Amino acid sequence: MRRSMFIIVFVAALEGAAGVVAAAAAAHVEASPLLDTASRFLMIHAAAGLALAALAASVGSSLRWLLAATFAMQAGAALFSGDLAVRALAGTRLFPYAAPIGGSLLIASWAALAVFALVCALRARTDR
Repeated sequence: MRRSMFIIVFVAALEGAAGVVAAAAAAHVEASPLLDTASRFLMIHAAAGLALAALAASVGSSLRWLLAATFAMQAGAALFSGDLAVRALAGTRLFPYAAPIGGSLLIASWAALAVFALVCALRARTDR
């Protein structure tokens, strides 16, 4: 397995842990819909990151495209959720436009993964 895949797993694991912490904080410390949303986004994208790392381990072609989309997804989830959590807990923003930048990265990464899957499907069809 390539080092980049271990980095993806590392980041996804941190996002998963942060998602659990945010969920606990939302339930016990600060009843905030922002924290609940942050927790959900972190947990969903942590699982997606782990699945994409496993996929990257088995894909030979277009690996750079897949890794770039995966890194963008992990960065987007961290920015989006981090901004929501900071707003809920500290009443301030992580930095201006952190949530929109993170959300845009998430949208772009999911779209890039759709393109990746389509390209792989078309290549597999022509390889028959």
